Amino acid sequence: MIKGIFYIFLFLFLGETASYFMDRAIPGSVIGMVLLFLSLKFNIVKPDEVRGVAYWLTKNMALFFVPASIGIMTAWNLISAHWFALTVISVVTTVLVIAVVGIIQEHTGKKNKVEK
Repeated sequence: MIKGIFYIFLFLFLGETASYFMDRAIPGSVIGMVLLFLSLKFNIVKPDEVRGVAYWLTKNMALFFVPASIGIMTAWNLISAHWFALTVISVVTTVLVIAVVGIIQEHTGKKNKVEK
């Protein structure tokens, strides 16, 4: 479990550092997740080493939405003034994420099927 926490924080740190040098163009947490994904894909990190921590974080994910929810409540005047644009952006980006994840999953699923 300690090793998994170390890997999660290591890749978060690497992502934040890369983001800093890129003038924060991409959030550090996103870069860290991509780096962790690549290290898992290329067997630099074994999935079993982070599985327990990943499961715990996923199970308790609701806790991570509390600060965002409070931020939304404090900015309600701004949000209510631009609700239509925010709704369109949310729908479009959600559809794009679902499509990209589906395409990637289909591609990796076919690749894994061929390898087995």
